[in-house]
Amino acid sequence: MKKILLIDDDELVRYSLVRGLEQFDYQIVELENGLKALKAIESEQPDIMITDLIMPEQEGIATIRQVHKSYPNLSIIAISGGGRNIGAEHLDIAQALGASATLSKPLDIQELNTLIEQLT
Repeated sequence: MKKILLIDDDELVRYSLVRGLEQFDYQIVELENGLKALKAIESEQPDIMITDLIMPEQEGIATIRQVHKSYPNLSIIAISGGGRNIGAEHLDIAQALGASATLSKPLDIQELNTLIEQLT
């Protein structure tokens, strides 16, 4: 069973993604921000990480940089719904800094599953 580390500050988004991904028989570890990501990766040893970009406390870009530096072989999917003054360029930046792939919200769960399968 593949393990996913899912980081998103929006509880409803996490809930929806967990429910959607459960149908594909993944084990999912949820975090509400990237501050605890390195410890979670060390203890949980996920196969892939999915992180939102716009979050309080620690944004996804900083999380991607830290994780990619410490765990360069861990695949990362960056997701974002945007926000004020946020566009697709943030997803491009995330990919340049270590994300393996990017997706815009709202997410298509089948597309996300296909991407997970390709990256793990």
